[in-house]
Amino acid sequence: MDPFATLGVEARFDLDLAAVEKTHRELSRALHPDRYVSAGATERREALGKAVEVNEAWRVLRDPIRRAQALLSARGVVVAEGREPQADPEFLMEMLEQREALDEAKQARDLSRVHAMASGIEARARTVEGELAAGFARGEAASLLPKLGELRFFKRFLDEVSAIEDELAA
Repeated sequence: MDPFATLGVEARFDLDLAAVEKTHRELSRALHPDRYVSAGATERREALGKAVEVNEAWRVLRDPIRRAQALLSARGVVVAEGREPQADPEFLMEMLEQREALDEAKQARDLSRVHAMASGIEARARTVEGELAAGFARGEAASLLPKLGELRFFKRFLDEVSAIEDELAA
């Protein structure tokens, strides 16, 4: 399934997600099962299948990692987590230090420090997303794999921040 074609948008990284979400909602309404109550079984099944495709396409396109993977796959680049080129050792060391600092903030129950660290990582993730958008716009593909790897590290860090926030809020 091509998520870009499914939602009728140009295959590019820097999408107007609000516009894509609007298209998703419109297609979801048009394919809602209530609209096919009096239709035949085949037509209901086809509408349900299309609705599933539309929902999956939206899940792919709204996630920058999955969107980048879809673009890379369309360009013939095999993409799988852990198959990116080895990350820069300095980057890996920095991320290890960031995670240790996050763990220290968690142990100290210092939510403001956790939020500050998250803000820094969110800013770096936005920078990498911009670099991916520029790279895709230039027609690059395989050379973007290290950036995709960095984005994965940032996402895992932010997922950990969410878990800490939930834990400290309880």
